[in-house]
Amino acid sequence: MTENLKSTRFNDGSNIPCVKDQSIWLRLDSPAYCYYQNNLKYADTLGFLYNWYAVNSVKLCPTGWRVPADSDWVQIEGTADTKYNMTDSIWNKLGLRGFDAGQRLKSVNGWRKGVTGTDELGFSALPGGERLSRFYAGGRSGFWWTSTEASASSAYYRSLIYSFELVARDTHPKRMGFSVRCIKNK
Repeated sequence: MTENLKSTRFNDGSNIPCVKDQSIWLRLDSPAYCYYQNNLKYADTLGFLYNWYAVNSVKLCPTGWRVPADSDWVQIEGTADTKYNMTDSIWNKLGLRGFDAGQRLKSVNGWRKGVTGTDELGFSALPGGERLSRFYAGGRSGFWWTSTEASASSAYYRSLIYSFELVARDTHPKRMGFSVRCIKNK
């Protein structure tokens, strides 16, 4: 998909709970979504933030689509990067990696003043921020879940940060609120 997911329902028609209360969000171990700063004005452009429990439901994306696995993101990064292809060992590490994949995936507009991407692949990544104990980095960084679990309490994600042309890969607690992109099933 060329935008962040904005679904209030799973693909079976059941509702995904919208959780605005911060103390409730912090204790969740079940699917939920919100919008940045709990302000609906951000939803149209930035999409919704989902916890990993919503991702793990395997019902979050429309039928025929899925949340990309960690390995799917390696393919996206390796295709976008002009220096490292998808088989390069650089994609196995955590933290910032690649050469210019982040710049090429970022949207041309919508980032912090003075920051623009080239969006050469039509990915149109926008900085939707994140949520855990508070909302953070909206307008400056984008975070996307993978469907790949790292441990009982964490999962892999990708991040594009306003001041870097690279892509970050790391793990975070499943209670985090991140954006989601869906890809077509093979």
